[in-house]
Amino acid sequence: MSKKLIAEFIGTFWLVLGGCGAAVLAAGVPDVGIGFLGVSLAFGLTVMTMAYAVGNISGGHFNPAVSFGLMVAGKFDGKDLLPYWAAQVAGAVTAGLVLWIIAHGQDGFSSAGNFALNGYGSASPGGYGFFSGLVTEIVMTAMFLVIILGATSRGVPVGFAPIAIGLGLTLIHLISIPVTNTSVNPARSTGVALFGGGKAILQLWLFWVAPLIGGAVGAVIWKMLEPEAYTAAEPPAVSDAPDA
Repeated sequence: MSKKLIAEFIGTFWLVLGGCGAAVLAAGVPDVGIGFLGVSLAFGLTVMTMAYAVGNISGGHFNPAVSFGLMVAGKFDGKDLLPYWAAQVAGAVTAGLVLWIIAHGQDGFSSAGNFALNGYGSASPGGYGFFSGLVTEIVMTAMFLVIILGATSRGVPVGFAPIAIGLGLTLIHLISIPVTNTSVNPARSTGVALFGGGKAILQLWLFWVAPLIGGAVGAVIWKMLEPEAYTAAEPPAVSDAPDA
């Protein structure tokens, strides 16, 4: 279990540092900034690379909503849920701290409202309200779970799941960055909110509740679709390891 928790810590650390770091450090650079497309790719690449790197150790969740959804789907032991959440949040907060240190090396930088924060209303990149944010986070997380559970099921080609999952997360960001700055991951939201403060802290509850609901919804959808021949007793790993 200790190796699994370390893997979840490292994977979530990389997701937040890579994805949020791209948003904070590279997205808005004049003339050469990577923009929404670059940030979307950064999040997808972090998940894909860590899924290949450590997914065979822990299952490659890197997200409390994914762990919860896998538990609802019967692919993850509920007794391990809280330790996984703790490791994921710890990895995200550590990444937030590292990013805060790096970003403050620039004269005049302020993390307040400028730290890849999730939000709705005036905290939404596109000015979208609470209900839009709620629906977006539930639906996007639900679809993410369907992608994960489908890509890691036993009826698909082995070895390609991280690519599908990474591209799925990229697409999710392309759709929803303007609405909430895309969470679908409570740890990711927490890791930067603690350093961005303000509305990000006040609205953080939504980015726990909505992704967890979405994770459960996605799991239920997949259970309705899953062919009986592909049902696995053990939790899936995004690495597609033979024993997963």
